[in-house]
Amino acid sequence: MSNILIFGNSGSGKSTFAKHLAKTESLAHFDLDTIAWLDTSPPRRMPLNESQLALNIFIAEHASWVIEGCYADLLTLVLPNASELIFLNLSIEQCIENAKNRLWEPHKYPSKAAQDSNLEMLLKWIADYAVRSDELSFRAHMELFDSFEGTKRIVTKNFQQS
Repeated sequence: MSNILIFGNSGSGKSTFAKHLAKTESLAHFDLDTIAWLDTSPPRRMPLNESQLALNIFIAEHASWVIEGCYADLLTLVLPNASELIFLNLSIEQCIENAKNRLWEPHKYPSKAAQDSNLEMLLKWIADYAVRSDELSFRAHMELFDSFEGTKRIVTKNFQQS
């Protein structure tokens, strides 16, 4: 049974790597973006207890899984259920390049044009990763990584499918 958490900066390749593991290891895949935000304008975070309920349901329904996202507060909720942690700690420059080359994510945006209209904000967000102090920051990710006593690794290069 594998229960893997993948986290890192926006553009680090979390979704790509998680989808690959889900397919090759027969794991259920859960993207934290789907429970992190309310559908409001401007976007607001979903209350933590609502996100936790969705996570608890997912975990109860799947014996083996991969959960990915950049939300240290949400990842902490499922940390006791994890068998492995993977921190995608790519350079800011590589994350920016990945974001610029990102395919349309229909579960997040109604169109590729809508996704692209958010790109400038996303690139600034990525660039600020090391200086932010919130639950989406490098600092929060390192604290999460350091606190986990199970199998863990840091990946510093883009995932390459074989």
